[in-house]
Amino acid sequence: MARPSPVQPPRAPAVRFAVDPGDIPPEKAARRLHLTAAEFRDALPRLLARGFPAPDPTTGMFDLEAIDRWRHARHLRLFPELTAAAPPAEPPRVNDMGARFVEAAKRRRDG
Repeated sequence: MARPSPVQPPRAPAVRFAVDPGDIPPEKAARRLHLTAAEFRDALPRLLARGFPAPDPTTGMFDLEAIDRWRHARHLRLFPELTAAAPPAEPPRVNDMGARFVEAAKRRRDG
């Protein structure tokens, strides 16, 4: 007599979209710096004193992007896109008479 086949439990649906983590636990932050968890814990006060991004006060997780930007900021010569351009000291002067008239009228109207 043949045994009935056991009922298969339903399969979990496959993950449709992979989500890269933004915040990571201290163990992974340590790994990002190629440190053990204990080495990271010991070094964290010195890292924070040097501007290392602090963990989130609610979750205790570290922002992975902030860690990478902090690492790159140590070498601004190699990552110039991390330096902010200084805003111009004053707006450029308008040399066109018509444009100067419009600007003066706008200043009078707006106060």
